Amino acid sequence: MKLIQLPTIAFEQRIKQELEENPALESGKEKDDAADDFDNTDQNEDHDVIETEFDVDEYLSDDEVPDYKLYANNYSPDDDEKSIPYASGISFTQYLNTQLQTYSFTENEAKIAEFLVGSIDDAGYIRRNTLDLLDDLAFTQNVYTDENELLKVLQKVQSLDPAGVGARDLKECLLIQLQRKEKTKSVELALQLIDEAFEMFAKKHYTKLMQKFSISEDNLRDAIEEIESLNPKPGASYGGGTKMVEHVIPDFSIKIKDGDLELSLNSRNVPMMHVSKNYANMLKTYKESKEKTKAQKQTAFFIKQKLDSAKWFIEAIKQRQETLFVTMSAIMNHQKEYFLTGDERNLKPMILKDIAEEIDMDISTVSRVANSKYVDTPYGTKLIKVFFSESMKNDKGEDVSTREIKKILENTIAKEDKKKPYTDAKLASLLKEKGYPIARRTVAKYREQLDVPVARLRKEI
Repeated sequence: MKLIQLPTIAFEQRIKQELEENPALESGKEKDDAADDFDNTDQNEDHDVIETEFDVDEYLSDDEVPDYKLYANNYSPDDDEKSIPYASGISFTQYLNTQLQTYSFTENEAKIAEFLVGSIDDAGYIRRNTLDLLDDLAFTQNVYTDENELLKVLQKVQSLDPAGVGARDLKECLLIQLQRKEKTKSVELALQLIDEAFEMFAKKHYTKLMQKFSISEDNLRDAIEEIESLNPKPGASYGGGTKMVEHVIPDFSIKIKDGDLELSLNSRNVPMMHVSKNYANMLKTYKESKEKTKAQKQTAFFIKQKLDSAKWFIEAIKQRQETLFVTMSAIMNHQKEYFLTGDERNLKPMILKDIAEEIDMDISTVSRVANSKYVDTPYGTKLIKVFFSESMKNDKGEDVSTREIKKILENTIAKEDKKKPYTDAKLASLLKEKGYPIARRTVAKYREQLDVPVARLRKEI
């Protein structure tokens, strides 16, 4: 079960770890069949003939530690350099502190400025109120100041690049950026909208805005374009930070060949492993020996343990491959129409229980495959769990996938008139006309799952 849920890279690391820890396990193609002698040994042999009253830890410390680890430099020629190269650069905080050096501060102001820069998050905001900042300055920096001095220094911090950095909320961030722009008519109006009617603007009450400022629709549209050109997360625009990117390696590949589907398991998930011929021969030699000293018995017991462990691991990998392939085959056949067309509306209702019953395995096994594995399809690489969905009845009494309904809902919203976007009630009515009788509350739930805002916030002019 643990091997099944491992993604490809982690699975490869697990194999590498096992190869390092178990000398009786080898990778690659076996040269001959000599190691099969181990398979022919009596697995049910009475282990009592081998004495086990010995200190295993002491024995392993002598035999399992590679020689190179006993050297002073603790390095093996076979070790690979696994460090990930990063582009050199300075952090966002360092970038801001460098700019502070161009300002003339008193000693106290310099400490406050440095503290404020250190309080800026990755998005570029200082998300704390003035009183909290004053308290922290006193208790953590031993700097005592008042609100006026703090705000005076904050204003200088907010003049740093990128524009908008150091703002305490979105409104202030947008105002800082607008104030740096060339003062055109549309920029002046944009400043008014944000400064005097930010909540009304955020809720897209455009008619009220035109009435409040006595402006035309064209004037409002120009001002909105100025606001939309601003960066709501100025800190995110700084490229000095380095973030690790997870690389997805598909575990399966589905191709269309002669109008039919062809499934294959990533070769990186099918390693060639075998039991060490040398270790198998060592055990065989011991069994053929007439005189057995205590040391020989101890050695034989150790070898037997390692060989058993190697055989178990090889069998576990084999079971993993079979489980992955059988599970994905069932999913592919169940969703054959989708994989042939790529149309999400062709996705059939499918839950974990359906596949588990079809392949006669536990639901938890199917869940491990669905939640951690990817498949390369003609339509892109996808997480397998996206093919699972609940079912609903259409107006003909047929079971349809909730993903099909969501796709139709998404397409309907995409084609709406943005000046008069559909309400949830209207969307429910339109879906009903298409043969999907679902309640307004269900439409709202699906819309939220699609990360689509309410009609009012989708409105454009």
